Amino acid sequence: MEIKRIAVLTSGGDAPGMNAAIRAVVRTSLDKGWMPFGVYYGYSGLMTHNISPLGARDVGGIMQQGGTMLGSARCPEMRTEEGCKKALATLEHHNIDALVVIGGNGTQTGAYALSQLGMPVVGVASTIDNDLYGSDITIGVDTALNIALEAIDRLKNTASSLHRAFLVEVMGRKCGYLALMAGIAGGAEAIVIPEAEFTPEQVAEQMRNSYNRGKQHAIIVVAEGAQNNAEKLIHYFKEHGKEYDGSYGFDLRLTTLGHVQRGGIPQAFDRLLATRLGAAAVECLSKEQTGVLVGWINGKVGTTPLSEVAGKTKQIDTKLLDLANILSL
Repeated sequence: MEIKRIAVLTSGGDAPGMNAAIRAVVRTSLDKGWMPFGVYYGYSGLMTHNISPLGARDVGGIMQQGGTMLGSARCPEMRTEEGCKKALATLEHHNIDALVVIGGNGTQTGAYALSQLGMPVVGVASTIDNDLYGSDITIGVDTALNIALEAIDRLKNTASSLHRAFLVEVMGRKCGYLALMAGIAGGAEAIVIPEAEFTPEQVAEQMRNSYNRGKQHAIIVVAEGAQNNAEKLIHYFKEHGKEYDGSYGFDLRLTTLGHVQRGGIPQAFDRLLATRLGAAAVECLSKEQTGVLVGWINGKVGTTPLSEVAGKTKQIDTKLLDLANILSL
């Protein structure tokens, strides 16, 4: 397989560190004498021929920037055979010999579909949810986790001063990794995640127990995708007339972190991880190792066939909830 022109795209939810991965792909490609191209706005860019050459200077000064310089978008069309063939036709029209795809579950499912149609593809593991099979930790997780943790630390200070409880909702539509890890690291009194649901009554009991043990505050970390998310929990307390009257020992307030976790400056770990994974993706292509996801496995860069990644979700260790409960005493 001779490679002269290579393309890179980012798709799905943006993650801090994506730009470092793009930079690594572009510059390692140039080092091999290849001509790199950027596809703008993910798979949607392949539908509209939104693709342009990228030089070394085009990716200068982007590592410290959040988001992705190439932009991203959801592309339902890629879920169809017709859409995949249209994407492949665009790559062939621009004489692209190989493709690097940076993103999470849905993105890598699209990458697998293109590889099945004959396009040499390598995926790069990137999602703040850390639910992508084939990588112990993915690009963006560390930064997003630290943003959530900083918010929890700040809220804990004001919660103690005013003798309050805070429901802190973090991102995690189907995976509770961020909530679980932020809750443990932030010393939360309760953690509510999709994988192990807490009922509103259990959350209320945790608040009451924390108060009875002499605590000055209570922090409940909730994943947005939990069945009893923060909105439903607040509604429960309002229905029972106990949101602000201190019936559980604390006044209760809600803070939703939302997309603030995706933005901001990528931390050192994510920049280094993204750089290594992006460079490794190019190395895979140079060795004709395609149809794989590049990820971080057992403390080093490793690969997993996209056939084993597509349509799968990595599970979290729910036993850590038991540890969190012990440490909340």
